[in-house]
Amino acid sequence: MSLEQLFSTAVDQKASDLHLIVGLKPYLRIDGKLVAIESEPQLTPAKSREWIFALLDAEKKARFEEDKDLDFSYEIKDGSRFRVNIHFEKGNVGLVARTIPVIVPSMEDLAMPPIVYDIVREPQGLVLLTGPTGSGKSTSLAAMIDLINKEKAVHIITLEDPIEYLHKPDKSIIIQRELGEDLTNFNEGLKHALRQDPNVIMVGEMRDLDTIATTLTLAETGHLVLATLHTHDASQTIDRIVDVFPPHQQNQIRMQLSLTLKAVISQHLLPSTQGGRIAIREVMLNSPAIGNIIRENKIAQLKTAIQTSADKGMFTMEQDIKRLLKEGLISEESAEIYMRYMPYKD
Repeated sequence: MSLEQLFSTAVDQKASDLHLIVGLKPYLRIDGKLVAIESEPQLTPAKSREWIFALLDAEKKARFEEDKDLDFSYEIKDGSRFRVNIHFEKGNVGLVARTIPVIVPSMEDLAMPPIVYDIVREPQGLVLLTGPTGSGKSTSLAAMIDLINKEKAVHIITLEDPIEYLHKPDKSIIIQRELGEDLTNFNEGLKHALRQDPNVIMVGEMRDLDTIATTLTLAETGHLVLATLHTHDASQTIDRIVDVFPPHQQNQIRMQLSLTLKAVISQHLLPSTQGGRIAIREVMLNSPAIGNIIRENKIAQLKTAIQTSADKGMFTMEQDIKRLLKEGLISEESAEIYMRYMPYKD
């Protein structure tokens, strides 16, 4: 196959990712499992370099050779899009491409809990979507933006690395900016966003102290800010944000979070009994009790507070697993494996 045909195969097989590694056959990740394309030969160093460098213009090629890693979006002839990472490995060039559906999924498509609709309809504050790599954060964010786009006449600015889902303006107007193409870094993009008359700002990832600080400030100034973090649950999310700052600033950041945070939505993907994968989630809302826990740095109490706040729409990952088991949407085996290896298990 050509590289274009491999990309098409990934789409046809409903794979989430395509892996190209020198010395191995091409691999697809389907329903969370890696599967070799057995009909293909092992990838040679020369073929890998030929294929991958053909994707790059002169500017991207120069950046890749300098930084040794590069992320970008790519579209094949049939309109299918991919989030591509290229990198060096033992001196060879490798590629991982994440498939991006052409149609932006709806909140209904992703079985978002009813409380998340209310969260997304808030006029201002900080909403954090968290989870490990490959847990569907970008897809969930896209669905949230899509809901706002369909319901409100607002100005939405997204800062992404790279742009994944392409949004068509409906009631809203939307600016999508890509790291490396349209902005040099997230922090600068956030600062300039204030001068672009936004109502809603989406930050692809809060990666460093400056970006986190600016994101918190934007949420304080009357904007709805949606952002992601690579954390497993609400407790770890609060700790991660606070710990980024030097000790003398941490009390101030806890106060800031307790006032601006609207919700933390954490998710992971498990095999579904219906085929494919399904999201298990934890939802924490910033109630007066939660805000007080954050201010007083009693993060160990967050889980109990979430468990006992079902009347407000909150629930933990364990509670959501029990619900999905009861509804027959995940198997006992999947639930047991996940619970056994929960990275944040007490």
